[in-house]
Amino acid sequence: MVVNDSVTKEGITKDQMRISEFCGLTLRDIDLENKVINIDHQLQRTSDMRLVIESTKTNAGTRKLPMTEDVAQCFRTISEDREELKCERVVDGYTRFLFTDKNGYPEVAMHWEHRFNHMVKRYNDIYRVQIPNTTPHICRHTYCRNMAKSGMNPKLLQYLMEHSDIGVTLNTYTHLGLEDATDELRRMEELGSARKELEKNEEENEEEKPVSQKMFRAI
Repeated sequence: MVVNDSVTKEGITKDQMRISEFCGLTLRDIDLENKVINIDHQLQRTSDMRLVIESTKTNAGTRKLPMTEDVAQCFRTISEDREELKCERVVDGYTRFLFTDKNGYPEVAMHWEHRFNHMVKRYNDIYRVQIPNTTPHICRHTYCRNMAKSGMNPKLLQYLMEHSDIGVTLNTYTHLGLEDATDELRRMEELGSARKELEKNEEENEEEKPVSQKMFRAI
């Protein structure tokens, strides 16, 4: 979520991905012309510190994510700011990763977890109201819940989050509470009022007398 300001702005797209998918992104995966991100692999680091490329967690994980214009602009900036290395690191045939460390190796989940911990600590050192520990996975879960609260189609959310089982996605909706229910009922009430107003206007227009030449008689 945070490498520079531009990455923060494209957090909505990052949160659709698992952190291992995000770390595995290469320049080739970002189609700025069509505003599409290709997800077909993930980057992992093994217990013996080897970097490996694996397939996505599930069959549903292989997918293409659309980008809004502001997200595309963020990736454009990231691509332009990325330092071209004299010797690009290659991991199982993949190279030119978007995010690399000082030695040119692609960053892994641990880098982002440390970055999040650092941000939380700095914030809590300054402000009285403390924020809890935050991880990339928490951001992903929060995104999923917010999209559910906004009324996103469950099947679309399932696709974006790469849930192989719709039950996992629907479980997000079942965790919505009283406040969410109140907001949804208020929204439906406003929608009903708007529909009634529209129907009323249509009826009034139908009752109006048709225009005739007599209406325009010279006085």
